[in-house]
Amino acid sequence: MTFREILQTVDVDRLRGIINQADAADVRASLAKKRLQFEDYLLLLSRAASEIIEELALKARELTLHHFGRTILLYAPLYLSNECDNQCAYCGFSQRLPEKRVTLSPEEAVLEAEVLYRKGFRHILLVSGEKRDKVSIPYLKKVISNLHRKFESIALEIFPLEEDEYRELFSAGADGVTIYQEVYDPKIYRQVHPVGPKANYEYRILTPERAARAGFYKINIGTLLGLGEWKEEAALLGLHAAYLKKTFWKVQVMVSFPRLKPSGAHFQPLHPVTDRNLVQMLCALRIFLPTAGFVLSTREGSEFRDNLIPLGITQMSAESKTSPGGYLKKSRAEEQFEVSDTRSLEEVTAAITQKGYEPVYKDWDKGFIS
Repeated sequence: MTFREILQTVDVDRLRGIINQADAADVRASLAKKRLQFEDYLLLLSRAASEIIEELALKARELTLHHFGRTILLYAPLYLSNECDNQCAYCGFSQRLPEKRVTLSPEEAVLEAEVLYRKGFRHILLVSGEKRDKVSIPYLKKVISNLHRKFESIALEIFPLEEDEYRELFSAGADGVTIYQEVYDPKIYRQVHPVGPKANYEYRILTPERAARAGFYKINIGTLLGLGEWKEEAALLGLHAAYLKKTFWKVQVMVSFPRLKPSGAHFQPLHPVTDRNLVQMLCALRIFLPTAGFVLSTREGSEFRDNLIPLGITQMSAESKTSPGGYLKKSRAEEQFEVSDTRSLEEVTAAITQKGYEPVYKDWDKGFIS
């Protein structure tokens, strides 16, 4: 059974009822369990859980230390193209915006990556808009093959692909796929994705499964916080991650927490998510899925990112540029979104160390790589 088929059986009204009717005793009973069921997780998303959020944070911290120790893996995004055939209401790359469009050549991508390599990064995330005549499979294979010579891990945050296309890119040297559903509520999904290939909700939601079947062993999912009501979105995101962990047990399942940021689209969140909401969601997910990796980008500010480290974060980006050519500053392409944490890699690593954690640049060793 696919996750789409499972999702069609979910009674959202029943989920809301469980979340809304929970009390502190229910929440503490779930916290006391060694292994949570999905309904326990729903209780941790409740208002009652928010009132004892310190207890959730303590449990989340204990579980993270037990399963991951005191290490934070660092990575950087490399934007290949801001050209796109979609008109996502919230995105700075939307086709409807009169922005300068840039697609790096494979050679330019290597030069951009070299900047990151010299800084010490060994994990890289390739990002692009959806423009298949510009960012083709042969193009991606060439970029990946060139970067694979130096980088230990190459992940993709691009448009959904067919299983055989993912297999080609895996064979070229990519090992991870990041794909956000953006919003699980199908009505809101249609509202914010009116035009373009991305309007196909069903195709997108099955993307992690195609990537996993193709051999990718790092799958990162998320919901764009601010589009749907956060408790319902968190509930379905947790259900999705749990499904992937059970179905593809050899895959490292990761969860990201992207929150809507200002962009050239000038989109206002439909359901704003506060810092406290995000903390509760993160802690609840950690308690429900203690072995899932948690990824935090530079969408969030420096102080908030630092404070989230002990609560479950296992991977962070640093010194990010969100436009193609951003590291060499050779183009004036608009950013996909506004970066909030603008610190250098050295400043981020110093902050991680001050928290009592170790910055990791490669999967099997620690500390800065010269």
